Amino acid sequence: MSEFIKAQEELRANLIEQIQSSLDDAEARGGIDAEVKEKIDRIEDDVRRADEAIAIAKRNEERKIEASVAAKGFVPAVSEERSANEILRDLGVRGGMHNFEARTLVPSDNTVPKSFYNEVYDVARLVGPMLDVSEVFNTTSGEDFTIPTLTAYSTATQTAAGSALTADDPTYASITLGAYKYGLLVQVADELVTDAGFNIQSHLAQQAGNGLGYKINEVLTTGTGTVEPTGIITGAATGVTGTATDGSFDADDLIDLQYSLDGAARRLPGVAYMANGTTIGRIRRLKDDAGNFLYQVNVGAPDTFAGYQIVENPAMASVGSGTLSVAFGHLPSFKVRVAGGMQVATSTDYAFNQDVTTYRFLMRLDGALAHAGHVKVFEGYSS
Repeated sequence: MSEFIKAQEELRANLIEQIQSSLDDAEARGGIDAEVKEKIDRIEDDVRRADEAIAIAKRNEERKIEASVAAKGFVPAVSEERSANEILRDLGVRGGMHNFEARTLVPSDNTVPKSFYNEVYDVARLVGPMLDVSEVFNTTSGEDFTIPTLTAYSTATQTAAGSALTADDPTYASITLGAYKYGLLVQVADELVTDAGFNIQSHLAQQAGNGLGYKINEVLTTGTGTVEPTGIITGAATGVTGTATDGSFDADDLIDLQYSLDGAARRLPGVAYMANGTTIGRIRRLKDDAGNFLYQVNVGAPDTFAGYQIVENPAMASVGSGTLSVAFGHLPSFKVRVAGGMQVATSTDYAFNQDVTTYRFLMRLDGALAHAGHVKVFEGYSS
């Protein structure tokens, strides 16, 4: 059985389980209402699509077996894999759609070219850190993705000799990530699409990376969680509230912010401060009682404040009354789910009168903080 068929059958089983769970919930509430029916109808549509994909894949496997028998004794020709440049040019000339997905490369293998998806992703991480500092999960499809979380540990008790131990189970919860869609259009002159000397891959990677990166970083930072991801700042807890009427902080506030975090979380790899450039400029000027700067500039390595890395995030609020201007905590506790990679499609009709080809970029993703106590924020004083 091919990996594709296996994945589709697993998806189908998961969807059927979701239908049963919805029916069980509806029965417990006294019947199926319109909302539950609409949800089940959507899931059943996904089941039908999975059935169709499985049937097509199985028919194709049967054809491959038949072709193998018919071609016995002949050596099949192996087609060369197209480069991203060739795919993007072909999309521009012939039209159509292509999905670029994450590609894992061996760091020491410099002969392997970077995939277009990873090139776009690198630019997106440069314009905002949330795709870089978070833990990212890449999935092939967009159904709900559940991540279990531990909210309370088991507790040991002193027990007399010969006495039974007391059961104390840990407490578990979960976060569920969906797949919100983000996209943009990039137009390229038709002459450049067909011009072999024009690096269309690099040009489109820069445009898509910047466009998607800024917006995705914004919602992963301050998203409300209603019609968009729940941003890391939205999900974080307040650690320190300032006393200065202009909402500013001093060195003591930021050090207190460190120690508002649980000691176990503070020792995890990936703990850092996060703020925008203007706020980091204020942090840069803070000194100790001896007049020494607490901010450490490190050439070739991340800058630090009071021993912890500083991460610049342009989507963070600036210092002000009632604003959440500085975050501190274990940033990988923020989980990001990317569904199906990045879809690229083209149209020569969209702007036909301008003689340009329009490239459409789409990504589906969601994010949430798995442990609210793992990230704390400084809130400016508000009267």
